[in-house]
Amino acid sequence: MAMDVQILEENVASRVESSAVGQVSTSEENSSSVSKSRHSTKLIRLVRIMDYRNKLVLAPMVRVGTLPFRLLAAQYGADITYGEEIIDHKIIKCERRVNDVLGTTDIVEKGTDNVVFRTCPEERNRVVFQMGTSDAMRALKAAEIVCKDVAAVDINMGCPKSFSISGCMGAALLSKPELIHDILTTLRRNLDVPVTCKIRLLKSPQDTVELARQIESTGVSALAVHGRKVPDRPRDPAKWNEIADVAAALSIPVIANGDVFEYEDFQRIRDATGASSVMVARGAIWNASIFSSEGKIPWEDVKREYVRKSILWDNDIKSTKHTLKEMIAHYSSLGLPEGLAVIKSDTYADLAKLYGEEEYYEYVLASRRKQMT
Repeated sequence: MAMDVQILEENVASRVESSAVGQVSTSEENSSSVSKSRHSTKLIRLVRIMDYRNKLVLAPMVRVGTLPFRLLAAQYGADITYGEEIIDHKIIKCERRVNDVLGTTDIVEKGTDNVVFRTCPEERNRVVFQMGTSDAMRALKAAEIVCKDVAAVDINMGCPKSFSISGCMGAALLSKPELIHDILTTLRRNLDVPVTCKIRLLKSPQDTVELARQIESTGVSALAVHGRKVPDRPRDPAKWNEIADVAAALSIPVIANGDVFEYEDFQRIRDATGASSVMVARGAIWNASIFSSEGKIPWEDVKREYVRKSILWDNDIKSTKHTLKEMIAHYSSLGLPEGLAVIKSDTYADLAKLYGEEEYYEYVLASRRKQMT
């Protein structure tokens, strides 16, 4: 996906005037200088833009949406891939490191080798960094660490999990429109990448539309809407008609999310909602080739390809095992031999043996050793 650059010319005289208020009262010369600054000072800002219309989108999924899975989804046809939600508190304790061995950019906890977020040039123009936050300046500080390596930054406003709600993040933001406005406008004014957010439905369609309009007024590039309310469970049908209300009310692209399990569902939800683009979560976990217009490939092949990518990009083994268990649980049972073997696996050597990828595993290890010498 090609990224375009938009040139924004902002008059910053008001900032100059504000910073000089304490000095102008004692000097006419200073006053004249401030007056000139007010009329002539300009800030030129280059802002990257991304097309959010007619796209197939991988949803943000905790412990699933790491680099290997994002690349897997893109391989099968995903246009935009969201990373898993990462809390701002965690990011601001990190530093950016270039990993020459893997060819990646890693966001790593300072003083450790713990990788919090990993990306690579291949996904530079489609990966969206999703953040959990409840504070505008903290969000900005975190976003500035990652923004040069991602296509966009998204704020999670839909997660109903207790860890998000208790920190006034995720779905807790839905009842705080002033805080939403503060966070989004702060990011919009200071970042050179698109800013978006993802919400859930509110108690009434009218409430959802009103919040969506307020979000649009902040200047975000797109809005993703999960067609369920906070108390709803995944088994509850997504309310496509309420997503349609939002899409009809906004001029920015709306990304519809909920109950997309087959490739044909992408067009079905588009037709039902009028949304610009479509986002899929569980359907992609169960078989990432859902994004392929040529139809799904066997899930056994998808699993093996995911294992290969996890080995290649040295993904966190716990994350890989979690994703594999999600795949297996949908089609089979974790109590059967494959599921038990994944649970017992401690290393990539174990997983490579389980999925018949020992030769590939040894090849990757040999290549890394060669690069390190």
